[in-house]
Amino acid sequence: MPEISDQDYSQLRLQQVNEALGSGMFVHVRKLLQDLPAYDLALLLESSPTKTRTVLWQLIDTDHHGDVLEELNEEVRKGILKTMRPEKLAEVTEGMDVDDIAEVLRALPDSVYRQVLNSMDSQDRGRVEQALSYEEDTAGGIMNTDTITIRADVTVDVVLRYLRLKGELPESTDSFYVVDRQDHFIGSVALAKLVTAKPEVGISALIDEDIQAVNAKLPETEVAQLFERYDWFSAPVVDDDGRLLGRITVDDVVDIIREEAEHSMMSMAGLDDEADTFAPILKSTQQRSVWLGVNLITAIFAVVVSNMFEDILSQLTILAILNTLVPSMGGVAGNQTLTLVIRGLALGHVGDSNAKALLYKELAVGFLNGVIWALLIAAVVGVWKQDMTLAGIIAFAMLMNMTAAGIAGVTIPLMLKRMKIDPALAGSVILTTVTDVVGIFAFLGTATLLIGY
Repeated sequence: MPEISDQDYSQLRLQQVNEALGSGMFVHVRKLLQDLPAYDLALLLESSPTKTRTVLWQLIDTDHHGDVLEELNEEVRKGILKTMRPEKLAEVTEGMDVDDIAEVLRALPDSVYRQVLNSMDSQDRGRVEQALSYEEDTAGGIMNTDTITIRADVTVDVVLRYLRLKGELPESTDSFYVVDRQDHFIGSVALAKLVTAKPEVGISALIDEDIQAVNAKLPETEVAQLFERYDWFSAPVVDDDGRLLGRITVDDVVDIIREEAEHSMMSMAGLDDEADTFAPILKSTQQRSVWLGVNLITAIFAVVVSNMFEDILSQLTILAILNTLVPSMGGVAGNQTLTLVIRGLALGHVGDSNAKALLYKELAVGFLNGVIWALLIAAVVGVWKQDMTLAGIIAFAMLMNMTAAGIAGVTIPLMLKRMKIDPALAGSVILTTVTDVVGIFAFLGTATLLIGY
């Protein structure tokens, strides 16, 4: 019997839930949802139309609401939060990680946000307000404050007795952070070292001072790169004065990496990476219309260039037929380079120090690809139309556009990055305009000079 994939199983479960809802079997649906983990419940909500989500949310055990909210994407979470009263929301956030509470509160209107904060006890409110004081996409915005600190001047026995009294450790604890009396970060002690050391050994002898603390203002993408580079499981977060604020764990970093991947993929199509698959029709239309409008404006440039050569196009029909070929090839080549550079920027591989070397490399690749495909298309057109002049024109245009595509694929994302504009969002639109304009102008302009009527 063939194994059922996780995706097929999720769809099967969704079908069962929908059939039960359609039959009015709400008690049965509640039982189906009761034993599902938070991630699967979030997946069910994200895979359901808006009206069905409201019903499902009411049928999910309220004890699981906080865990499910953590797993939902931003757009779906906003829709759920609109249905919840502030006091109920404050109750749901109990037990959630501080960074997740901060993320939930950022999605609320100011008035509701204040009501939820005021409903919390003073200790929780202080922690959340500290997290909210940092930008959402920084280390401070994603850190947790549930960390255990110890002093360097105590023994292992003292720490172990303290941990027994405490009764439990924060989730994903792999080390303890050593601080001085002013909470300045000194180093860390691995949990494995602590539990295997002799009771009389001093903590100062176990400190790993090479552990790198992360500044709270560091962008989250750079945090993810540090975790990848050094294979961290967790990392301490400090302020500008070196005081320990909290920690970041690998589960937070996995979320960042996933969000970055979604952002890059969705931005290429001009969509928000948190876009709701089952968003209302009017809302989806509005979101997509923005970039369709931008694309229309840029496409007009290509039309204007074509219009400049209206006379020769009307005289020689073959030019109109071949006119789409050169821009199309340039667009594909340029997008290959653009994607490579955007990925390099995201991973920290590309910067001011090596941008020139990358430009020369992609210029050479574009030129060589231009030569290869120029010769090929020239041979095809020469044999097809028995016209070596036309073959030479399209070969020259192909070479020019492929070379321009290589240059544009590197320079556009670098310029956008410098202008604080997301290259993944705007890069492909600008690149398409460049390759269309250069391709059309090179092809029709050369034809006008050599064949012009």
